[in-house]
Amino acid sequence: PGNKELEALKYTKVAAAACVSRQKAESCIQGTLSLLSYCLGKGENIALALTDIGVLLIEGRRVQMKFYYSFLETLSGKENLGKAVFKVPQLLDMVVSPVVPVASLSSSGRIIIFP
Repeated sequence: PGNKELEALKYTKVAAAACVSRQKAESCIQGTLSLLSYCLGKGENIALALTDIGVLLIEGRRVQMKFYYSFLETLSGKENLGKAVFKVPQLLDMVVSPVVPVASLSSSGRIIIFP
């Protein structure tokens, strides 16, 4: 919808940010996408841990993002985040601690964790 154009992933930029070769970056990304696609095709529950950001949970047709409090605090500032949580307490349902076992976030308790 909306005729949005897709932009190709810039492997060179990813490689530079990760301090690896372009070939290594492309290989890792393609391998991860291939495994992710395979697991989704098999109906597996998946957690994709995004360093310093949070965890993307995919369970059946349900997709949910859980953010680390520190990430949200960095984006909005401590005071603004506190005000937002006070006004909309449901926001806390989207927050997770980085020390919580990822499998505990799944309703089934069974999940494939992508690093």
